[in-house]
Amino acid sequence: MKNLQPLLYLLCFLTFFSAISQELLNTSGNVTLNYKKRSPIYDYSELQLNPTDTIPDFETKPNKLKISGTIFLSDKITPAKDVLLYVYQPDEDGNYVMKKDDRQKRYVYHRGWIKTDADGRYTFYTFMPGKFQRTKELKQIHRIIKEPGKPEYELNPFFFNDDPLIPDLTLACRAQIVNSMLRIEKEGDMFVATKDIILKKDTSLDQ
Repeated sequence: MKNLQPLLYLLCFLTFFSAISQELLNTSGNVTLNYKKRSPIYDYSELQLNPTDTIPDFETKPNKLKISGTIFLSDKITPAKDVLLYVYQPDEDGNYVMKKDDRQKRYVYHRGWIKTDADGRYTFYTFMPGKFQRTKELKQIHRIIKEPGKPEYELNPFFFNDDPLIPDLTLACRAQIVNSMLRIEKEGDMFVATKDIILKKDTSLDQ
């Protein structure tokens, strides 16, 4: 009986690994086999992604933030199913907290993944990011998206309508960020924002 225990552990590991690999093949298309160089959108550890995820440290941060919306196909009507959306962000001081996983790949600690269901909905529970005080970079949450059968690509980051640097931007810059800008409201003890995403046929985004 004792000899069976290691075999059972191995079987469980192989089953989990096989399921993750199959999930990647089903949702990613051609994914580079170089683990350290591939996009972090594929580095989730969950066996099954769902439309809601929580960024690490959400519970301990004072300025909690809920971002939700619907991802639509290019017709702006049909919800987009099985789309992966990956986000990562700095902490409240504008620092990107970096860590290494078990395979020594560096990653941004404050990150999360969702996969849309038939309704195309997504929700992230996170916190308000900060920015470096010595730079003129806007507060932002970075995004990478993956449609079924297409390569992953970056979207414009989420920006924030209450950012004090926005009035200093040129009209051209403001025009570029307006479609990915979050309009923040306060509901109870949490900030909330709703932002839909429209997929384009050429894999670009009406952000």
